[in-house]
Amino acid sequence: MRKIAIAAILLLTACTAVEPTGGPPMPLVNSAGQSIGTVRAWQTSGGVAFRIDARGLPHGVHGFHVHQVGRCDPPGFESAGPHWNPTARKHGLNNPAGPHAGDLRNVTVAANGVLGETVTVAGANLLVPPGTPGAVLDADGAALVLHAQADDHVTDPSGNSGGRIACAIIQPNPEVRRG
Repeated sequence: MRKIAIAAILLLTACTAVEPTGGPPMPLVNSAGQSIGTVRAWQTSGGVAFRIDARGLPHGVHGFHVHQVGRCDPPGFESAGPHWNPTARKHGLNNPAGPHAGDLRNVTVAANGVLGETVTVAGANLLVPPGTPGAVLDADGAALVLHAQADDHVTDPSGNSGGRIACAIIQPNPEVRRG
């Protein structure tokens, strides 16, 4: 019986998806400048993954984008600048002239105000020197911005996703950064 229990535990453990924890937690702040959660970033074989864990957000579907400036000055986070767009494309995952490199899929905040999702920026790289093709970070960094509404993935420049309601400054994990 004990062997069966151990085998069952090992089988369940082997089937559990293990997600990297990423680099150090970066604070996600709301329009009042209060920390409402964290974002962690890590390099994957296909791009850069971001794990968002937050609370106190409005329920529903929200646009989420990488913005090109590493600043998050509340209340409107305009300091984060426009979407990260090194190839000068139009906005939208469904736009034939797009997307911006920083366009991400929408995220969903639960009815209790909790957001816990992982999104990936395909082809991006946290581990290369600024200015290298695909480098997310440049001399002034970058930011992740959560918008008030869902992104329609077509309308330029921001998919009609509304105001900026939360922001995190992207910082690489200095232990794994090359260059």
